[in-house]
Formats: sequence, C-alpha cells, structure tokens
Amino acid sequence: MRVLELWIAKRNERRLKAIGAKEFGRAHYRWMVIMHTFFLLSFLFESLYKGGHLSPWWPFFFGVFLIVQWLRIWSIVSLGPFWNTKILILPNAHVVVKGPYRFLRHPNYLVVVLEFLLIPLLFQAYITAVVFSVLNACVLFVRISTEEKALAAMTDYESRFQNRSRFFPFLPVK
Repeated sequence: MRVLELWIAKRNERRLKAIGAKEFGRAHYRWMVIMHTFFLLSFLFESLYKGGHLSPWWPFFFGVFLIVQWLRIWSIVSLGPFWNTKILILPNAHVVVKGPYRFLRHPNYLVVVLEFLLIPLLFQAYITAVVFSVLNACVLFVRISTEEKALAAMTDYESRFQNRSRFFPFLPVK
C-alpha cells in the first residue's frame, strides 16, 4: 500500500507543480521520512526479538487497523489530485471539504497517529509504540503548523475550516 501511495504522491506532485503549486516544509519532510523508516525497522526488530507473537488483543487491534486503512483511502480519494506526502499548495485553490474533511481538518494525520500505535500493539512492540508515537507527535506539531500557515496564506483554508477540529470530529472548536 505504501508503494502505491508514494507513486500517487509523485504523480500528483508533478501535476501540481506543473500548474503552479508551491512546496513548503522541505526541511522537516526529510526528518519525517527518516522517522517513518526507523519506525518500521524498530517495529520489525522489536517484534521479532520478542518472537513475533500476536497480541492477545490482536482481533481488536486488527479490526481498528482495518477501519483506519479505510479512513486513509477515503482521505486520499477525497483529496484526489491534491493528496500528497509533501506540503504542496496551489495558490488561490479552494480547499477540499468533502469526505472525512467535512468532519475534521487532518484525517490522514489521524490515520498516521493511529498506525504508530496499532501496528506495534498488534505484535506487542510496546517500546516502538511509545517512542515513535512521541516522535511522531513532535514531527506532526511542526508539520501541521507549517501546512496550516501555508494553506491560510494561499487558499480559503481559514474560512472553510474554522469550525472543524484537527483530529476529533464532534468536539467543539475554540
């Protein structure tokens, strides 16, 4: 699935840049890729070190994981040509407010947060779950603020999303 996502992102990046999209957050993007790579390696090594046994709770974790993957696909499909792993902003574009974006600002980042918990928990890799959830929170803090500033400066983001929560639908927005 990740290989397909990277292919879609690269295709969308070429198309967006060809029509004038600007890239933001290059400095942190490299660190995000490194963190994701080390997350997968850490999960692999920790789970194999512990024998690769599934959690006794694996049916629950796997069920939630499948729902999370459905949310990822819904997010990608909803953004269509605007979905990317990089922050690419098309000046004066209208932000997407369909699909899960009707309910929250960053459903795809919510997916990543949940994956950083669920994947290690499926195989009892608790250290990976904790360490990389903290690292991911730090990276997302930088990334989301960079993305929201760029969107606010170049699109109708503030007016379209002022009443939507970042991650949790149905919670009041300040």
